[in-house]
Amino acid sequence: MHQADLNLLRTFLAVYRTGSFTAAAPHLGLSQPTVTTQIRTLEKQIERDLFRRLPRGVEPTPHAHELAARIAVPLDALAALDQTTPKVVHLAGPSELLCVRVLPALAPLIAEGLELRITQGLPDQLLDDMRTGRHDLIITTRRPTGRGLESTPLADEEYLLVAAPAWAEHGDLHDIPLIAYAEDLPIVRRYWRTTGHKGGQAAVTVPNLYAVLSAVTAGAGYSVLPRSLCQDHLAEGRLILLHDPEEPPLNTLFLIQRPGADTNPGVTQVRETLRQAAKRW
Repeated sequence: MHQADLNLLRTFLAVYRTGSFTAAAPHLGLSQPTVTTQIRTLEKQIERDLFRRLPRGVEPTPHAHELAARIAVPLDALAALDQTTPKVVHLAGPSELLCVRVLPALAPLIAEGLELRITQGLPDQLLDDMRTGRHDLIITTRRPTGRGLESTPLADEEYLLVAAPAWAEHGDLHDIPLIAYAEDLPIVRRYWRTTGHKGGQAAVTVPNLYAVLSAVTAGAGYSVLPRSLCQDHLAEGRLILLHDPEEPPLNTLFLIQRPGADTNPGVTQVRETLRQAAKRW
């Protein structure tokens, strides 16, 4: 059973023992809405109702009594083991940022014995997975809405309009093919809105910024890319800036921590290391 399922079962057992979502929340280090979400997720997974909602608290169903009898002893044993065993940190974010910024920043901790499990993905899916307990920390370009997940601004990522040197003399973006991350041009349109520059529709879309960088460097066209991804190519002359505004468009990166994750000291180490490293990004 993977980490997400264990978190859901721990939440279930806390609700079962305390008799309410509200009472279970502080024991778990979670908010009450997060407890509710996790119980609903578990009920959906096992296709059984576990609790009947009462005016005050909840009443376990027969299925809940059966599940608690099966998992209480092994989960209590795991909890005791967790007090002496270093915990793995589950970290997620966009693949390019993880490769260029995050993993290099965490390399010293890994060398000292930190265990990481990395997940790559898009903001909405990663946030949904965190709400079910799958991730301890997420780095995302989207601030979560609603209660239960708190976000901290981590850094501002600068976006640049770039192309291969062969396109240097083409002043009109409509004359240069556009290579984009997605059909709706989320990164490119943000640049256009900020600077007033505007080109046409995408000639190529590929949902990987490394692939966009590769195509642009090879001369296929232009794109808008984060500085962290293309700064070496610019320094080496493999890419040029098509536009150099005084205030380039920025996108804020947010660091989000799962409620209750502070019980793992590795999470605190990773969080503080990333916050310090981000000052140099």
